[in-house]
Amino acid sequence: MKRPILYIAITNHGFGHTTRTASIAATIQKLCPEVLLILVTTAPRWLLESYIKGDFILRQRSFDLGVVQADSLSMDKAATLEKLREIKKNQNSLIASEVNFIRQNRVNLILADIPFLAAGFAKAANIPCWMTSNFSWEFIYRHWGGEFIEIADWISDWYNKSDRLFRLPFHEPMSAFPNILDVGLTGGSPNFSIDEIRTTWGITAPPEKTILLTFGGLGLQAIPYDNIRKFADWQFITFDALAPELPNLIKVQNRQYRPVDFMPICGRVVSKPGYSTFAEATLLGLPIITIPRNDFAEAALLLEGIKNYNHHQIITPTEFFDGNWDFLHDSTQPPKQAQPIAKDGNETIAKAVIDYFQGSIQG
Repeated sequence: MKRPILYIAITNHGFGHTTRTASIAATIQKLCPEVLLILVTTAPRWLLESYIKGDFILRQRSFDLGVVQADSLSMDKAATLEKLREIKKNQNSLIASEVNFIRQNRVNLILADIPFLAAGFAKAANIPCWMTSNFSWEFIYRHWGGEFIEIADWISDWYNKSDRLFRLPFHEPMSAFPNILDVGLTGGSPNFSIDEIRTTWGITAPPEKTILLTFGGLGLQAIPYDNIRKFADWQFITFDALAPELPNLIKVQNRQYRPVDFMPICGRVVSKPGYSTFAEATLLGLPIITIPRNDFAEAALLLEGIKNYNHHQIITPTEFFDGNWDFLHDSTQPPKQAQPIAKDGNETIAKAVIDYFQGSIQG
């Protein structure tokens, strides 16, 4: 049997798309080690390696941009529009150069989260393009209206050319996609035992007084860390390199550790609305404290998702940025749905990819 080759294209927006796709890639590699993974993204190699333990090829390319942001909560729509128009203008040369790479490397299948041009690569290379996401960029841009409508229509046409969508939980309808398969939650699982984490990082506080603060790859400059001083016998954990030195704040800068590795020792995670953090917390049954984002259409879907399937607290931006964090003393709300959410997204997508390879390469 020829070696199966999978080209994985990842949206370059924060770290969330990268980590959730890397967790699927890691599952594919674990179930079928002979699959050669080509990851196509501008995300740093260390981030991918924290999820994928075996070998992979990293091709540093960007085909979309998501939203231009200064930090995890502020967006620059004018710059986003300008860059999208540039991609549209250059789409033919972008497609031509990738198709050349795909043919030279004998790629069998494209899996994309969720660069729209990936469908163009697949059509030109005459291989399938499968996509995976809970929302599309067409949905985000259309929500902004005005000059973004034309861009959204263009992107929708590309998504329509994809062969299959694995629709993740907390999703919008994603009606641009012709062939939709709903799957369970995707995400990473901890690489270390609870005892290892507690010992290595000297964490002695009980879970109910241990709080993970995580605001994605872009961070958040305005976290009012001074509030932590009011909780002297609590333990807080952050991945923010710019956080101040405080006796009860652990700053994690060792890149072999990820937020999901600390989740089992925590009582709650405080986060902006983001699929990867919400999914990993929900996979582990960790309650979430979050703040709404009214200008990002995906946020409402994510908030609805955790209200339905996880213990949660939705606090106002004022409570987070200007308050004294009294919300940490409040109880979380139970999930609205009695039925638990499916948690087998990684395995479902990985098995579909492996089945495709076994059918197409042998056949």
